[in-house]
Amino acid sequence: MRKFIKILVIILLFFAITIVGLLIWQPLAPPVQVAEPGATGLRIDEADIFANYYPNPNGNKGATILVLGGSEGGLGLSTKRTALVLQSEGFSVLQLAYHRAPHQPKNLELVPIEAFERALDWLKLQSNVDPEKIGVFGISKGAEAALLVSTIRPNDIKAVAAGAPSSVMWTGVNWSYGGASFKPSWSYGGEALPALRTGQYDHSLGILSLYANGLKNLEAYPDTIISVERTSAPILLVCGEADTLWPSCPMSRQIQNRAEAKGGPLVNILAYENAGHSSVGTPIARGEIRYEKLGSLGGTAEGNAYARSDSWPKLVDFFRENLN
Repeated sequence: MRKFIKILVIILLFFAITIVGLLIWQPLAPPVQVAEPGATGLRIDEADIFANYYPNPNGNKGATILVLGGSEGGLGLSTKRTALVLQSEGFSVLQLAYHRAPHQPKNLELVPIEAFERALDWLKLQSNVDPEKIGVFGISKGAEAALLVSTIRPNDIKAVAAGAPSSVMWTGVNWSYGGASFKPSWSYGGEALPALRTGQYDHSLGILSLYANGLKNLEAYPDTIISVERTSAPILLVCGEADTLWPSCPMSRQIQNRAEAKGGPLVNILAYENAGHSSVGTPIARGEIRYEKLGSLGGTAEGNAYARSDSWPKLVDFFRENLN
């Protein structure tokens, strides 16, 4: 009996230490933002879709981009800015919420892939959308989703851009536990999709160690790899070599290598030395309030600002070339 109690105490201590460690690397949940669509957009709250829709300015059927934010959920202001700039470039844009929004999962756990499918089906019915010219752009967990959805709906998505991407399907994000979760991020057809668990926490590396150590076990869990060879859509990846959230550049190269090895689509990588998890998005000028925070997830403010200013026009050109 004493031996059983001792083992039970050790197990409980292990889980307690794990949870405390996870709370240390992400102690506060980001506030839920539900940005208003503004003068050039429309709020969509129908048929299990919660989104902001920004039709192209000319009113003609044309290229359209589905934009996905990350683990912050909701309809973030940063993602809204991205949508507005893409709209000004002539695209129709759907900024889609897929968790932490009304009528949606509270956490990024077992999020149904059907949510993205419904968004694609809705877009194809809009008067401003050419159903043969739809692309998807996601950042971080949104990039993971974008790549995954492109493999499930390969006939609907013609171009994929992914910032700070993942090569695998990871376990989810539960903000009630500081971000820690043991549940898969995604589900499909009512079934959980495979998920790679994070690895051992290393205090010297912080949250990066969880994902870097998790990747060391990838050979044992090949079903968690995103099968990018299932899509024919060209893929553009943007990453920062100094990313301290997860190893987005090593995972970008895994995506590229898999596509080449398995006869998949063309994958191009824009990698930036002094940039981190904030290396992709609309440019941010020195002097803006957001500028000084650019290096908070790796790299320097200057390095991330350069990465964004260099990659953004290339990303816009990528969508123009492949959707028009």
